[in-house]
Amino acid sequence: MSGLTRWSRLSTCGTIDLKMTDDTDYSADPREFDSAAFDLWNDDAGPADEVLSTGELELAERTALRRVAGLSTELADVTEVEYRRLRLERVVLVGVWTEESGTDPEASLAELARLAETAGSRVLEGLVQRRGRPDPATYIGSGKVREVRDVVVGTGADTVICDGELSAGQLRQLEERLQVKVVDRTALILDIFAQHAQSKEGKAQVELAQLQYLLPRLRGWGSAMSRQAGGRAGGGNGGVGLRGPGETKLETDRRRIHKRIAKLRKQITAMEVVRDTKRGRRLANEVPSAAIVGYTNAGKSSLLNAITQAGVLVQDALFATLDPTTRRSRTPDGLVYTLTDTVGFVRHLPHQIVEAFRSTLDEAADADLLVHVIDGSEARPEWQLDAVREVLAEISDQRGVPIPPELVVVNKTDAADHVVLARLRNLVPDAVFVSAHTGVGITELRERIAAALPRPGLVVEILVPYDQGDVVARVHAEGEVLEQRHTPEGTELRAKVRSDLAGALRRYATNRAPA
Repeated sequence: MSGLTRWSRLSTCGTIDLKMTDDTDYSADPREFDSAAFDLWNDDAGPADEVLSTGELELAERTALRRVAGLSTELADVTEVEYRRLRLERVVLVGVWTEESGTDPEASLAELARLAETAGSRVLEGLVQRRGRPDPATYIGSGKVREVRDVVVGTGADTVICDGELSAGQLRQLEERLQVKVVDRTALILDIFAQHAQSKEGKAQVELAQLQYLLPRLRGWGSAMSRQAGGRAGGGNGGVGLRGPGETKLETDRRRIHKRIAKLRKQITAMEVVRDTKRGRRLANEVPSAAIVGYTNAGKSSLLNAITQAGVLVQDALFATLDPTTRRSRTPDGLVYTLTDTVGFVRHLPHQIVEAFRSTLDEAADADLLVHVIDGSEARPEWQLDAVREVLAEISDQRGVPIPPELVVVNKTDAADHVVLARLRNLVPDAVFVSAHTGVGITELRERIAAALPRPGLVVEILVPYDQGDVVARVHAEGEVLEQRHTPEGTELRAKVRSDLAGALRRYATNRAPA
C-alpha cells in the first residue's frame, strides 16, 4: 500500500467506501446546497403550551442561524435572485499516514470529516497518502500536490483541509499550488470552538487560542510590501533599489496581536477569580463534586440532563457545548453533590485550546470524582479512552496534583455493537453501561456515583426541639443520618456531617465534641 488512497465519500451518516469510484458526477452547479442540512426548527412542531428548556431554545437558535462558511470564496458576483441561496463550503480532506502515527487512517479521516461537517462544510473527497514522515515543504510532497489539485478542479472544491498541524511555510506552499484556501486540523477545531462559544469567558478563551495559533503564521504579501536587504547590500543605506521601510504592516500586526493577547489574558484571569471563588466556596463547605469528562460527542450533556434534569443543549455534533455547566444533585440516600459538564476532548487536541481553557479544565482536576464517558457506538472507543486520559495526565503534570478517582461510563449502549460492548467489558470491567437516551443504567450510575463520592467524616449527636424541624431537615439533606429517635424533648440524631454543619449544630450537641 503506497501513494495516494482515495475515499469516494466521507460522511458521518454512513460507512466509508474504500472502492475507487469514477462515475461520480462533479458537473453539478457548485452553488447548489444540501437542503436537508438546513431544515429550520419548526415552532409549531409541539403543543402550544409546551415549555422548552434552555438547551432546546439554544439548539433551535443554532439551527436557525447556522453559520455558512465559504461564501467569501465565490470568484464571481452572483446577482440572480434564484442563486441567492445559502450553501455549504465544499472541501477536500487530505491526510498523511505514517507507521509511527499508531492510528487507523480511515478512522482519522472519518473524524476529520465529522469536524468539517460540524464547522459547516460539505465533504467531497478524502485522500490519504502513506509516507515515512510528512513532507516539510508541502506536507504531502510536490507530486501528490498536483494530484490533489486535479481533484480540487474536478470537484469544484473551495477548501482543502489537512489532517495535521501545518507550518506557515507548508500553508503558503499548498495555497500557492492548489489555488484554494488551505486549513489544517488545528484551525478547523478552533473555528468550531468560535462558532459554539456562548459565554463571555468562552468567547475570550477561543479568541486567545486563535490569536496564539495565528501569531507564528503571519506572513507578508511578497511584492505588495517593500523588504530591506541584508548583507553588504543592506548595510548602511540598504542597497540600490532596496531602501524602504521593510514589512512594517507585518510588524504592526504582530504588535497588535501581542497587545490583544495580553488584554485577553487579563480578562480571563479576572474571570477565573469568579470561578475560583465559587469553587472555593464549595470546597470550604466540603460539598462533594463530580466532573463529567470524555471525548467530544460522547453524550456528556445528555448524561448531565439524565441525572440532574439540567436541560442543557444536546446536539449530535462535535464540540456542541463548550461552556462548563454545574448542577446540584443528590445521591439516592440524600447526599448533596455537584455535577459539572466540561468541554469535550479529541485526539491531538490543540495545545492552544488546552492553555486557553485551563480554568475550565481545572474543574475536572479539582473534582472528587471523574465520570469518564465513552461513546459505545464508536467502532474504536478505546482510542477515545486513551485520548482523554492523555489530556488529563497532561493537566495533572502541569498542576502537580494527582488525577481524581475515575468512574468509566459507556454511553449510547442502545446504538452500540454487541462485539464492541463485549470488548469494553473486558477492557474496563468496572465500567457502568448506560443509555442517556433511553434511561437504561442511569439508576445504577447514580448508585455508583454515590458510592464513590467522599462522605462526611464528623460524627455528631444532637437533640433538636420539635419546633426547629428545619435543622433536622438540613441534617438529612447535607449529612448522613446514622440513628434517629423521637423523645419528649425533641428529635435525637446521630449523624455524619461536614465540619461547617458540625459547627452550626454545636448548640444542639449532647456529646462533648464531634468524634
